[in-house]
Amino acid sequence: MTNMALEKESRPWWLTLLGGILAVVIGGILLWAPAKTRVETYQILVAVLGLYWMIEGFLDIISIFTDRTAWGWKLFIGVLGILAGAVILMYPVASALVLPRTFVLVLGVFGMLQGIVLLIMALRGDGWGVGIVGVLGIIFGGILVANYSAVGAGLTMLWVAAIAAVVFGIAMIFMAFRMRSS
Repeated sequence: MTNMALEKESRPWWLTLLGGILAVVIGGILLWAPAKTRVETYQILVAVLGLYWMIEGFLDIISIFTDRTAWGWKLFIGVLGILAGAVILMYPVASALVLPRTFVLVLGVFGMLQGIVLLIMALRGDGWGVGIVGVLGIIFGGILVANYSAVGAGLTMLWVAAIAAVVFGIAMIFMAFRMRSS
């Protein structure tokens, strides 16, 4: 099967576009939200992150119905995202309390896992855009894991998550339009 045929069978372009727009909006909220205190910032982060993981998990599972390649990985990441988002939304106060250290570690590990899955998908023919997003996920996840116990880890997470969401979102939007035109 040629690379062009593999690209046409991959995730629908509009799902990628929707995920990219969602990531940019979330990153924008995290960067420019009118949160005046650290508590408000953490509350916004917890709610937005929980919603993002749940929606992205559902989108990953939906993509299985249109592209069955690597369906096991897509299902795993989708279920993991839904469960992580649900736990965060069900226990926002507990999530906010563990935010400075443990939550940074969980976010970093999740980012690295998702990056690895995206990199594997890229190597199986989903395109260079997926590979770039995967590498960025591994890098940003690694930054979070390496610095989770540092003083100011909560602030580090806020900025890294916001910047990563904007970068990933923009990359996904470009990738969606590339998928649409091919």
